Amino acid sequence: MNLETKIALRYLKSKKTHNAVNIISIISVLGVVVATAALVCVLSVFNGFHGLIESKLSKLDPEIAIQPAAGKVMPDGDSVVRVVRRIPGVQQAMPVVVDNALAIFADFQMPVRLKGVPDDYNKMTAIDSIIVEGDFQLRDQVSRYAVLGAGPAMTLNARPGYLRELQLYAPQRQGAVNINDPMNAFTNDSVFVAGVFQVQQKSYDQDLIYVPIDLARELFDYDTQATQVELKLAPGAHERQVMQQASQALGPGYMVKNRLMQQASSFKMVNMEKWITFLLLAFILVIATFNVISTLSLLIIEKDESIRTLRSLGATNKQITRIFVIEGWLIALLGAVAGVILGLALCLCQQQYGWLKLSSSTDAVIVQAYPVQVMWSDVLVVFLLVAAVGLLTSLVTSLTMRRRLEKD
Repeated sequence: MNLETKIALRYLKSKKTHNAVNIISIISVLGVVVATAALVCVLSVFNGFHGLIESKLSKLDPEIAIQPAAGKVMPDGDSVVRVVRRIPGVQQAMPVVVDNALAIFADFQMPVRLKGVPDDYNKMTAIDSIIVEGDFQLRDQVSRYAVLGAGPAMTLNARPGYLRELQLYAPQRQGAVNINDPMNAFTNDSVFVAGVFQVQQKSYDQDLIYVPIDLARELFDYDTQATQVELKLAPGAHERQVMQQASQALGPGYMVKNRLMQQASSFKMVNMEKWITFLLLAFILVIATFNVISTLSLLIIEKDESIRTLRSLGATNKQITRIFVIEGWLIALLGAVAGVILGLALCLCQQQYGWLKLSSSTDAVIVQAYPVQVMWSDVLVVFLLVAAVGLLTSLVTSLTMRRRLEKD
């Protein structure tokens, strides 16, 4: 440790002669502590929301989805399945058909999104874990079944075990419409309700219904077409490698997406809000850190006699200036360390006890308390930001200090 750092540490630890200097020093450090802790907590909360969205969407989103690069459907989904099944690391590959339809149950009706899937689709995703009523079943020896999202189940008042069938209507894609008989312009079919799922995401719960893929193809007038092919990876498979091999095997006519890419808009919104909030709090942190300038200015005035003594002992203006630069930086670093510790402690308490609640209603939100997930990369960014701003403020003060020393 060099001489300048030793003297700066001594100034930091020593009690100031004037009480006002002590008070201003404490306020400067507390400002940095509070701003740093706020940054750590806010970034951790956004990380928690990011992880929450990812965990909830992964219940229904496939690990990899293959979609047509242009148009709504791929001409032969079954052939795409055969191609990707030969790729090492692919455990399951299934075609699906998704389109809009009208659902009618007794006196209730609503527009829905039908998703036609193979009968063993529960092996592809974790849909079994979010079934809240009935079972995931699409077919038995006699009948075909549908699995409804919580929204359609409530709107249509349809539940598993009812003897009444759910009527499904979709407009015909081909042929002319007879104005005198408009019902002929629709293809219809019917299924029993086997189960109800709830993933607690509006985009899924609001209008999604699972039906057998052959029913969906009949209803929408498809043969082997599919809107996308979904993949499940084998344990230990490398996602990026599988995606690259699938892209090479299928060519430019197809898009290969992982879960993050499938829900890019959701994750992009969370990330955008996170870093906008970071910039706002960082601005507050900069203002708080600039209070160090006032602390250093008062400290320079108070240590005027010590400065003369140092100069008499042979200290140069550059060495004396460096003492106060280090002093200001130490103040900022002290606030940064204390703020990070305080922020991590608050995050840990929120994880354990959930003090901050999102809502008092148990049905309104996915979780009752703000989710928190600490990422050490965010903590490092916050610490480096405080250190950099602290060094900048100290250098600004050093300019004034150097001019004063040169006058003397």
